[in-house]
Amino acid sequence: MEQLLHYTWKHKMLPLTDLLTTDGRRVEIIDPGLHNRNAGPDFFNAKVKIDGTLWVGNVEIHDRASDWYQHGHDRDPRYDNVVLHVCETVDRDVQNSVGHYLPQLQLSVPQHIRDNYDELQKTDQYPPCYKIIPDLTRLTVHSWMAALQTERLERKTEDIRRRAEQCGGSWEDAYFVTLARNYGFSINSDTFEQWARNVPLKAVDHHRDDLFQVEAIFMGQAGLLELDTIPKHYQQDALNDGYFARLRNEYQYLAHKFGMQPMDAAQWNFLRLRPQNFPHIRLSQLANLYYQRKAGLSQLLECTTVDQLKTLLSSHVTPYWETHYTFGSLSAKNEKHLSYGSLNLLIINTAIPVLFAVGRHRQKEELCDRAFDLLEQLKPENNHIIRMWQQCGLPVKSAGDSQALIQLKREYCDRRDCLRCRFGYEYLRASR
Repeated sequence: MEQLLHYTWKHKMLPLTDLLTTDGRRVEIIDPGLHNRNAGPDFFNAKVKIDGTLWVGNVEIHDRASDWYQHGHDRDPRYDNVVLHVCETVDRDVQNSVGHYLPQLQLSVPQHIRDNYDELQKTDQYPPCYKIIPDLTRLTVHSWMAALQTERLERKTEDIRRRAEQCGGSWEDAYFVTLARNYGFSINSDTFEQWARNVPLKAVDHHRDDLFQVEAIFMGQAGLLELDTIPKHYQQDALNDGYFARLRNEYQYLAHKFGMQPMDAAQWNFLRLRPQNFPHIRLSQLANLYYQRKAGLSQLLECTTVDQLKTLLSSHVTPYWETHYTFGSLSAKNEKHLSYGSLNLLIINTAIPVLFAVGRHRQKEELCDRAFDLLEQLKPENNHIIRMWQQCGLPVKSAGDSQALIQLKREYCDRRDCLRCRFGYEYLRASR
């Protein structure tokens, strides 16, 4: 398996016997080079000694030497600087595009690495490396978790940067779209993002001093002010209580004024949703947040502590929704504040990634450092992914840890990409 041979070369997991080229010259690997995952040779700037002479250049790796020709490297000038061709089976000599024969090293993957890799790929236990987790050193765990935490923030940064591009370069709008998306709390995330893109914030700004008008636009653009979106047995009650009709009339006036078009309300998911998470409730909370001028990027960037972020993002519903979950359905009075857990998730998934992304965009390291500090101050998330790692013996002390472990599962374990994982490296090299 070529990928495993790459891994063996990269980490110098080599046999204890002398390494020789196929024509009998002694090979000493000084530096295996930089692994190239794009087009071109597999490893750049490697340093190898062949019969005492130091060569600096590229290394190409194949299962069989004849793959050199099957892949067309003999006609590609990018491979003319290859100083060593490493193969599990050398079945022929190879030449580059200028006709020079290349030194070749026949290298086998050590058997214990093969066996360990097969275990990782075939085990039904999850995560596949669970056996070695309790024995990992604190340094190994800490360094890999720190790298994973950064990876996750970088991935979220790319999402936010893409939203900014889609919003015409407006990071203010990208923040609002990101905030709205996370108000969907997974089940309605995509729909909330689509809704946020459908809200013309410049138009809303003309009426942001009137909470009723802000809510009318938010509900209307969500497609929730059409009578047929209300269950039939609640329609008459909704008309009788007056609030639905007032909102709808206000929205129709504002929609005509600003040329707004509502989205299809059928996209909202109500199945298996707790009433507290119904779109009507979340939209009312967002309207309140926007009306109080707490949904702006500048306000977010001024926050330096978790408590300040919680104060900024705390919101509740307008009076009508204190006694309703949908139009026309009366319920016990409840102010419906964002819960402690929901606030934490908004900080973890919205506030901190936006701080980090803006820091990257504006080249302000203090914002990036603040993002890391805030993650360390927050309690870890409590979900099945985190509980799984805890059961394996990994300590989870902060939101930084929980974000790292979510990244580990989704980007490595789920893909069985053990060859890029530092825990996987420890598993592969272990002799059993």
